[in-house]
Amino acid sequence: MDKAQGCSQLDPEIAQEIIENNQQREEKTLSPYACKSSSGIRQEPEREKIADPLNIRPVFFHDTDKIIHSLAYSRYIDKTQVFFLFENDHITHRVLHVQFVSKIARVIGRCLRLNEDLIEAIALGHDIGHAPYGHDGESYLDQLCLRHGIGHFYHNLQGVRLLREIENRGHGLNISLQVLDGIMCHNGEIESQILRPDYHKTWDSFLEDYQRGMAEKEFCRKFRPMTLEGMVVRIADIIAYIGRDIEDAITVKLIRREDIPSRVVKVLGNRNDTIINALVLDLIENSFDKDYLCLSSQMFEALEDLKEFNYRAIYLNPRIKSQNSKIERMFELLFDTYLRDLKEERTSSPIYKFFLDQMDPVYFTTTSSERMVVDFISGMTDEFFNRQFRESFFPASFGLEIE
Repeated sequence: MDKAQGCSQLDPEIAQEIIENNQQREEKTLSPYACKSSSGIRQEPEREKIADPLNIRPVFFHDTDKIIHSLAYSRYIDKTQVFFLFENDHITHRVLHVQFVSKIARVIGRCLRLNEDLIEAIALGHDIGHAPYGHDGESYLDQLCLRHGIGHFYHNLQGVRLLREIENRGHGLNISLQVLDGIMCHNGEIESQILRPDYHKTWDSFLEDYQRGMAEKEFCRKFRPMTLEGMVVRIADIIAYIGRDIEDAITVKLIRREDIPSRVVKVLGNRNDTIINALVLDLIENSFDKDYLCLSSQMFEALEDLKEFNYRAIYLNPRIKSQNSKIERMFELLFDTYLRDLKEERTSSPIYKFFLDQMDPVYFTTTSSERMVVDFISGMTDEFFNRQFRESFFPASFGLEIE
């Protein structure tokens, strides 16, 4: 009775049996290199309504619930993946990308006998800190942060900030270390054929990396996840976007399928499904029963070649950058407007109405005005960002007469 008393709507004996079954299942089925749910640690375990050892939802499973019910998660729906300013409903948005990452990563994780609950939590939360207008918006916010002397803006670090310090009216969601670490370390080019986790992280070392990532340019590139599950999400992120971005680029007629280099096609094929299949199967075969992930030399070289092609032909293609100077100016104008509103305590401003109104007082004492503006703008969807700009800088109609 004592152990499961927190499960008030479930018979305590049944609850305890479920908890024990969950633990036994992991012990029997997971790889010795997997991160067991019993290893999950929170910074403030006392905050949980039901203590993790007494909860029928294992710690990482519970983290997934927290993430998908967060306000930030709901805003995935209208955030850019790669292509913005296109009126095409079949282009990938951020919400679809995180689902692709989750599915691909779980397939890999299941075959390698890793913890799928941890994989899903990291995958669904990995891009939660992205700004409007994708990586271009991220770059503009980073420049504004530097200009105002508050460090850097990187979407992976903002994801951690959202879940630790902004969600739940500034109290955070008390997400486990392993999930936050996977989110923080998910991005960064795969520069090595062998991908080995940093298994020895603690809360202290994680928070030190987090602070240094905010303060030092490109320090994030040095991050390595602390779990094999986090590393799986990191490579699944690339597998999920590398071929899908090609399909989207073909859809908007930015490239043609025959533009893909023949040396890449020979190894990976020229369609998203063949690219995913080739990379996933190669990764599983070369990583099975190992404490690291590995691609074959041929597959790793093909992936590097494909990334180089994508950057040249898609991500840096000037044909889709013609409006960027306008978007950058929009970021600057909105930033300056909201910062001025804070300095002058203009409580009618959208930053009060839509963001600060319900925040805990602790947030105000620990956050500079400049960082508040970054938190507000980075959390916007593309459409909300555009609407705020129109309302701030476009004249409003008086209608038929003055009321």
